[in-house]
Amino acid sequence: MSSLLAASEFVRPPIDWHAAAPELTLLIFGAVITMMDIGWLERGRKTASAIASIALLATMIPIVTLAVDGSDRSMFGGAFVVDNYSLIMKAMFVLAGYIVVLLSTNYIAEGDYWENEYYGLLLSSILGMVLMASARDLITIFVALELLSIPAYMLATWRKRDLKSNEAGLKYYLMGVFASAVMLYGMSLLYGESGSTLLVDINAALGAASEPSAVVVLGAIFVVVGFAFKVSAFPFHTWAPDTYEGAPTPVTAFLSVASKAAGFVALMNIVFVALLGRDDIIEPLMWVLAAASMTVGNLIALRQTNIVRMLAYSGVAQAGYMLAPLAVYGDVPDTALGAVVTYLVIYAAMNLGAFAVVMAVARKTRSAEISDYRGLFHYAPGLTVAMTIFLFSLAGIPPLGGWFAKFRVIEALIDANNASGVVLGMVVAVNSVIALYYYAKIGLAMWGEETPDGDLSKVDVPVSLVAAIGITAIVTIAFGLGVVVGDFTDVSLLASGG
Repeated sequence: MSSLLAASEFVRPPIDWHAAAPELTLLIFGAVITMMDIGWLERGRKTASAIASIALLATMIPIVTLAVDGSDRSMFGGAFVVDNYSLIMKAMFVLAGYIVVLLSTNYIAEGDYWENEYYGLLLSSILGMVLMASARDLITIFVALELLSIPAYMLATWRKRDLKSNEAGLKYYLMGVFASAVMLYGMSLLYGESGSTLLVDINAALGAASEPSAVVVLGAIFVVVGFAFKVSAFPFHTWAPDTYEGAPTPVTAFLSVASKAAGFVALMNIVFVALLGRDDIIEPLMWVLAAASMTVGNLIALRQTNIVRMLAYSGVAQAGYMLAPLAVYGDVPDTALGAVVTYLVIYAAMNLGAFAVVMAVARKTRSAEISDYRGLFHYAPGLTVAMTIFLFSLAGIPPLGGWFAKFRVIEALIDANNASGVVLGMVVAVNSVIALYYYAKIGLAMWGEETPDGDLSKVDVPVSLVAAIGITAIVTIAFGLGVVVGDFTDVSLLASGG
């Protein structure tokens, strides 16, 4: 028995507790909310959102200290890495989660919901996202993906007595499970061909061959398809409009930003590490996905009458913009990585802000129809200004953050110095003009038209929503004025496993 204990201690990998502190902090607070739910039952409703907010702010402390320290850290043989890139992503997930808590505070408290479970599931999903940022191993990536996805399935159907919410959760769950199965099969093919689950080892094994085998091609395609579902890229976006419309609005905001960003982080980990030498497979696939997502998303968004569904199809187009640099990542890996990360961070701010305004307006109109935004300036000028900022930022109008995000994307495509990059850059530019039409149409209705029913009573906006709108508006403007997120574009750090 003693020899077995000694052997188990011998093989136990060393743990860097500082590097794992963000994940452990979320885990501890998640356990606190669960125990509070068991012990206090209904009495814990009033404190659940406060504890969730404290949890996310507390998680930022080790993220900041790790950033100040500046050294790259690696655990479990390179399966878990903390570097500049992962810290940027962790901070984005945590801060996006904090904004979602602000959006949820009054919405959940005013409904017939069990708040402790809601915030416990929210923290669990964010924990999966934070873990995903450091995942450099196929098993770690899959565990993180399931940890973030399973709570999200339950959150999407949180309004248990609403048929639309039930439909939203069921569609998201069924398509999510199917996509996970496809992705897992692709991962198994990559593992079978390389003999390792570590991304750096997969790159060394697959990148050495002059021509990829059929197994490698099929495995890479299946993995990309699995993550294309998570980022709602065309044609794997069909779950998004119904899920966005049926889920509680804070959950919709969460799925549209944090869940999409987590899918992109996993995709970048695979592309820039495991498949860095196989751009001959990935680049054509990304080119088609990017061009199709931008075009189809924008064209369908033109015909929407519900602003949540419009934002859903807009999210499909935005996914296309973010996929575009991956179509040239083999030529300019650093620029491509920087463009995607920059777009993710800015997109999180402007899209969360747009959903915050949608929630504020819905408190008066009780709907999300675009027609209800006519004459908004006459009774809610502050919300009108904020929504204008977010919509025109999504359209890429300077000096708002969205223009800088699109500039980085086009910069990467042009720097690749090849015909496919230039053509895709033109597709980005044309689609930006198309998108401006439906964004500007809402802006014109808010500023220039009369209210549909003549009701000019003020909108009762809770403090938490005001804070969320204010924070996201400031960040959106700040990025547009030239504030950048730091030096996270060195692919050599990401690919080296830290």
